[in-house]
Amino acid sequence: MSIGYSTDHEHQWSEVDHYVEQKLILIDPVMQQVRDNNYQADLPPFDVSPVQGQFLQLLIRMSGARRILEIGTLGGYSTIWMAHALPTDGRIVTLELDQHHANTARANFELAGVTPQIELRQGDALEQLARLEEEQIEPFDFIFIDADKPNNPHYLKWALHFSRRGTVIFSDNVIREGEIINRHSSDPRIKGVRTFYDMLADEPRITATAIQTLGSKGYDGFMIGIVNEDVQTPVTDLE
Repeated sequence: MSIGYSTDHEHQWSEVDHYVEQKLILIDPVMQQVRDNNYQADLPPFDVSPVQGQFLQLLIRMSGARRILEIGTLGGYSTIWMAHALPTDGRIVTLELDQHHANTARANFELAGVTPQIELRQGDALEQLARLEEEQIEPFDFIFIDADKPNNPHYLKWALHFSRRGTVIFSDNVIREGEIINRHSSDPRIKGVRTFYDMLADEPRITATAIQTLGSKGYDGFMIGIVNEDVQTPVTDLE
């Protein structure tokens, strides 16, 4: 499928992001060091941009969130952005599959001084989510889904399960350079995101929309929704 943009456009998107970052994002040498640490640790370049990080902060502040669930930590860059938006008694539970990524994230949390507010659980996310259920953890105020896309449908089920009325659910990378409209795609990431949309379309407990984005991270987008009621998904439906 033709995406319909050129490398010149991609360059312009990055330049605009850089302009906005210079104008509106406070320069934080610690956050820059975190990004450098992730690069030096050879982590995949999947961190949110500074502009996107501040957007997450604004969403958290506007929603008054105190309890956050993050599915997909990577090196903790987005986690730190969100932690900086929390009140002193706020807390983040973040899930990461890869041990090396988790170790890098823990070092970054120490560097940024946010370790007391973050509980990083390393291991398969679906297994970790089931353990949270066993522990009867309280509902979250804000849930950020940013992990492997084939499992997005499962993550959405769990996100709804751990929600209450008013919980904000945010999922990144749900446009995939426009490939989500390709119903013939064999890419499991595209299939996962398309199923994710199908579930949202049929789910009355959440009101959601998706926004396309252009910038230093290319052409993609995010889903944002708000949970309408307190009813939780039966655990038997989460498998």
